[in-house]
Amino acid sequence: MGETAARPLRADAERSVRAILEAAERVLSTDPGASMEQIATAAGVARTTIHRRFAHRQALIDALASSAARRLVQAVEDGRPDTAPPMVALHRITANVLEVKGAWAFALELPAEPDSEAAALHEDIGRRCITVLERARADRLIDDAADLLWVRRVYYALLGESLRGNPDDEGIDTDTLAVRIIDTLLRGAGPRS
Repeated sequence: MGETAARPLRADAERSVRAILEAAERVLSTDPGASMEQIATAAGVARTTIHRRFAHRQALIDALASSAARRLVQAVEDGRPDTAPPMVALHRITANVLEVKGAWAFALELPAEPDSEAAALHEDIGRRCITVLERARADRLIDDAADLLWVRRVYYALLGESLRGNPDDEGIDTDTLAVRIIDTLLRGAGPRS
């Protein structure tokens, strides 16, 4: 796993690691240079606890990236990409991903080390996205000639733009944003018949 020893953690240790990772996301998103001590304070744990769980700052960063990527994988899985009707899967996955990316923006923007767990998880997410887009094409929601790698890039860009936000979007829930993203992805800005 990278963030802890190979053996399973006790429940209190798991809570401690979760608190540290959540604090790291909050603290590092506002101050990327924050110290391990600042993160420990924000997590409500002793400095020794954070150092016992993470040998050095990079180990914490790697664990943060992997944890956020696992949350993103779960968001995709919760959308039932293989079994839900493609339009339903696209909507659920999009709303779920918006929530996770909104909560874990710093960690999900970290560049994944090439052979890391986070990199492998992001590759898997990319493959799952193509699978859903293939299913959408089979349901005639996407043109047969469409380049699905390009469609995925456009989808990711729409997600990113929605997450960057706009003052006009304040108070808009993730379901509404998901509808906008999917509608724009599948229909563009052209006139509706």
